[in-house]
Amino acid sequence: MGNDMSEIAFCGLNCAECPAYLATLSGYEYSKKKIAQEWSKIYNVDISPEDINCMGCKSRENIHFSHCYECSIRVCALERNIESCAECPEFPCVDLKELFELLPDASLNLEKLLNAGS
Repeated sequence: MGNDMSEIAFCGLNCAECPAYLATLSGYEYSKKKIAQEWSKIYNVDISPEDINCMGCKSRENIHFSHCYECSIRVCALERNIESCAECPEFPCVDLKELFELLPDASLNLEKLLNAGS
């Protein structure tokens, strides 16, 4: 499941490895509660189990984790109407470079998409 490039978000994150995405697909309320507690501690914000709903940032169903609505990378990709940031002429932009410092796997996933398209 983790190698399916169709589940790669605009920024390169793999939705198939995201706890919120997996909990949404499974529908397990216990999982949503546990993730909300963990993320509330990690990010020092109040996240409720009801916030743990996401079908991936490319989903047109409007079922997204709250941060997705304010994510500058997602907003940019939607405005440019691209499938991934690997298609963007400004790749990698400043926002992506910051993300890649924290999550290098996102960079690797976009590089795979970039190489697959050439």
